[in-house]
Amino acid sequence: MDEILKAVVYGIIQGLTEFIPVSSTAHLRVIPALLGWNDVGAAYTAVIQIGTLIATLIYFKKDISSLIKGFLEALKNRDFLTNNNSRLFILIIAGTIPIGICGLLFKRFIEGGARGLYVISAALILLAIVLFIAEKFGKKEKDFSHLTVKDGLIIGLAQALALIPGSSRSGVTITAGLFRNLKRDVAARYSFLLSIPAIGLSGLYELYKERDVLLNESFASLIVATVVSGIVGYLSISFLINYLKTKTNFVFIIYRIILGVIILILLFTGVLQNMQ
Repeated sequence: MDEILKAVVYGIIQGLTEFIPVSSTAHLRVIPALLGWNDVGAAYTAVIQIGTLIATLIYFKKDISSLIKGFLEALKNRDFLTNNNSRLFILIIAGTIPIGICGLLFKRFIEGGARGLYVISAALILLAIVLFIAEKFGKKEKDFSHLTVKDGLIIGLAQALALIPGSSRSGVTITAGLFRNLKRDVAARYSFLLSIPAIGLSGLYELYKERDVLLNESFASLIVATVVSGIVGYLSISFLINYLKTKTNFVFIIYRIILGVIILILLFTGVLQNMQ
C-alpha cells in the first residue's frame, strides 16, 4: 500500500510539473527526498512520462490530425514548407533529433551526476533568469503561421538543454519560443507538441531497457503513477495554455528562483544530501 501511495504522489508531481516550466525532475528529486524516500531514478521518471504523453495526445488530437494530414498532402505536392501543418510536422520531427542524440551521448551523466541537487538548484535559478530576459525582450507577436524553419530548429536545439535536470523541458522550449518572438500561448502549444516524440521515445526506450526491474519489481506502482500523471497532466496543459493567453511567466520565474534557493539552503544545512 505504501508503494501505491508513493506512486500516486509521483504521478501528481509529474503531471503538475511536466508542462508548467518549473521542472518535473527537480520536484521528483526534492519532494521524495524531504519525505525520506529514495530517488526513483531517471528510468522510472521517463516511463511515467508516458502518462503525460497520452494526455498530450488526447488534448491535441485535432492539432495532431491536422499536422499528419498536412504532411501527407505535402507528400503528394512535394511542397513541405508552404503548407503550415506540413512545416510544423517536419519541424517537430527535426526538433527531436538534437535531444535524441544528446540523450544517448550523455546518458550516463544525465542518469548519474546530473541528478545531484546542486546541479538541479543551479539549473532552476539560471533558467529562471533566462526566461525573465525572454519575457522582457521577446516581442510575442508570432503565431503558428509565422513559425519559420529557423524558429523550429532553434527551439528544437534548446530542447536538448532539458536533459539537464532542473532546467525543465517546457521551460527551455517556451523560453526559446519567446526569444523567437512567439506569443506565450503559441510557444506553450508548440512546446507541448514538440514534447510528443521526445517523451514517447524516451519513455519507451527506458521501459524496454529496464523492463526486468520496472515490470517486475515496480509494475503496479508504475501503472498507478503513469495513470495519475496522465490525468493531472491533461489538466495542467489546459491550465497553462489558458493562463498564458492573458498572463506572463513571471510567477513561474519567481517560483523557480525560490525553489532553487530553498534547495541550496537545505543542502548547506544538511537537511538534504546532494545525492540520495
